[in-house]
Amino acid sequence: MPIMNLIQHRRSIRLYLDKPVEREKVIQCLEAARLAPSAINMQPWKFIVVDDNDTRDKLVKAAFRGIFSFNQWAVKVPAFVVVVIDKHGLLSNVMGAVRDTLQSLLDIGIATEHLILQADELGLGTCWMGGLDEKEVKRTLGIPGNKKVAAIIALGYPDTGEVKRQQERRTLGEISAFNGWGS
Repeated sequence: MPIMNLIQHRRSIRLYLDKPVEREKVIQCLEAARLAPSAINMQPWKFIVVDDNDTRDKLVKAAFRGIFSFNQWAVKVPAFVVVVIDKHGLLSNVMGAVRDTLQSLLDIGIATEHLILQADELGLGTCWMGGLDEKEVKRTLGIPGNKKVAAIIALGYPDTGEVKRQQERRTLGEISAFNGWGS
């Protein structure tokens, strides 16, 4: 599928078929993420795939409770990819401090979008979830305290019965300019 068609087709999925995702497809998605560019080639990521029933159930209970219970729809997701910021390089941290930005979050965003677009091309649906109980996710999956859970990606076969919501996007003129802010 041409990249623009893929981008236009991709949407967040919240209703999945009760069908496991083949390990080969998961690996293709991880490979797409692995190939993403990153500042100073730091590759500050680790992707934890959760696809066995017991661990998946524990993850859902840990991640989506309390104020994050709005993500309870995820109880029926066949697999998750937990996106972890694995390392911060000194130069990357200095650049981030000078520019008041966390470069590793930008890098994670690029890699995760690669993963998501690859999943869509393979016929899989995804939903990027940032509302999660990070402390409990770390405890459940044994993630060290000095790591940051950036997101959890739901991964599975979309239920074709899901109602497609209209994607509202601002116009190109509203979000872009050439050669200066007000042009």
